[in-house]
Amino acid sequence: MTIPRQVEGLETERGKLPGAALLAQDFEAIVAGQGFVELPISITHARIAGEMNIAHKDPFDRFLIAQAQAEGMTLISNEALFDRFAVKRLW
Repeated sequence: MTIPRQVEGLETERGKLPGAALLAQDFEAIVAGQGFVELPISITHARIAGEMNIAHKDPFDRFLIAQAQAEGMTLISNEALFDRFAVKRLW
């Protein structure tokens, strides 16, 4: 597996995620081993994210909110911003 340079070093360079580079080397296998499955971004998710009235500019957060809303899923995050969007949040 090839790890994009921006993913491989970004957070580890900042010291935020010690050991993240090692995890990233075998990420797919580790995630699958825990029983998680991918949730691709659908057209519905993109529409919901695009229609969102949110001052927060991070498109990744928009997609997380949109997916949680569309799929009725719980977000695992400490980001209080998510609470304003009628999604369940754990953490």
